[in-house]
Amino acid sequence: MRLSWKIALQFLRDGRVQSLLILVGIAVGSAVIVFITALVTGLQGNIVNRTLGSQPQIVVKAPDLEPLTPPPAANTVYLSRIDPRPQRLRGIDNAAAVLHAIRAMPDVKAATPVVSGPAFAQRGNAVRAVAIIGIEPASYVRIIPVDTDIVAGQFAVGAEKILIGSRLASDLGLAVGDTLRLTGPSGQAQAFRVAGIFTMGVRDVDERQVYLGLQQAQTLLGLPGSVTEIDLTVHELFSAQAIAARIARTFDVKAESWMTTNSQLLNALRSQSLSTNIIRLSIALSVALGIASVLAVSVVQRTREIGILRAMGATRLRMMTVFLIQGGVLGLLGSSVGAALGISLVYVFNHAGPRLFPVTVSPWLAPQAMLIATLAGILAAYAPARRASHLDPVEAIRTV
Repeated sequence: MRLSWKIALQFLRDGRVQSLLILVGIAVGSAVIVFITALVTGLQGNIVNRTLGSQPQIVVKAPDLEPLTPPPAANTVYLSRIDPRPQRLRGIDNAAAVLHAIRAMPDVKAATPVVSGPAFAQRGNAVRAVAIIGIEPASYVRIIPVDTDIVAGQFAVGAEKILIGSRLASDLGLAVGDTLRLTGPSGQAQAFRVAGIFTMGVRDVDERQVYLGLQQAQTLLGLPGSVTEIDLTVHELFSAQAIAARIARTFDVKAESWMTTNSQLLNALRSQSLSTNIIRLSIALSVALGIASVLAVSVVQRTREIGILRAMGATRLRMMTVFLIQGGVLGLLGSSVGAALGISLVYVFNHAGPRLFPVTVSPWLAPQAMLIATLAGILAAYAPARRASHLDPVEAIRTV
């Protein structure tokens, strides 16, 4: 094996111009793989954060009300239309036990109880339809970090303190410390003081949502002690659908994941991932073809040397090993330089680029690119290596 390495490296040194050119090609391809993969991953993370930053990954609610229909009599067929029941605002049965069990699930990162429903916000003669959200501040910010989106005042809810969106504050002419009257669907009304104003960058959220304490929301909505939904996040973002289905089966509730409510976003993310994989495959094929062409030329140029080595006792396996080593070395060296170049491009993008979103490089990205290039080099070298191993020593020596 040591002799095979010496012969392989000597062949690469003898054709240093060809070796250098293919190394540059491999380096550029590997750099593109690292940079594009990191860029698309950063873009996906930015899209997910902006889209899901104002909503939970899974929402658990009470199951839908089904119409009650009497069973048909024997040998009787009813030709009738059954209208769906209107879905009234109601709480989850045994919500405390369900919440405790969900928090104990290993796939769940955080969960929080929420009471939400419609209401009217009034200041003077101005009235707006809003969505009130009663929360437990300590656990809610682990799901949606409202505390980081406060642009005026402070993050405080409970008693008479509420948080409102910046657009709602502008529409009603509200500032921190002003009073806002909220009226629930049952007619229950209460005046609150604006403790903080938030901006999440989503028009509907900033225009309609009002955060208040859990107990205050229960009182306004006429749901004392009830929880209308349980919001949660999971450790693995794309496993949310499976986890939601398991929760629905286990607790007999309605569980919807972000993958259901944001199907267009999911399709966009999958399309981006597919595009990245196609780019990586195309570059790997280009690298493989480049290495194969260089080694094929090398076999032709070194026909005499190969014949002499075979005549001196070199086996077919040794000759194959020589060219496979060349392919692997070219792939490894070129991808190492390319990975460093790709990481440098990411650094330039983050510090001297448009700075639209942060791009991070996974610690596994560079090793993966190097592994792909090395395997591509070995596989690409197989055909030239097989040809070299099957050369007849006598014919090879006579050829030149």
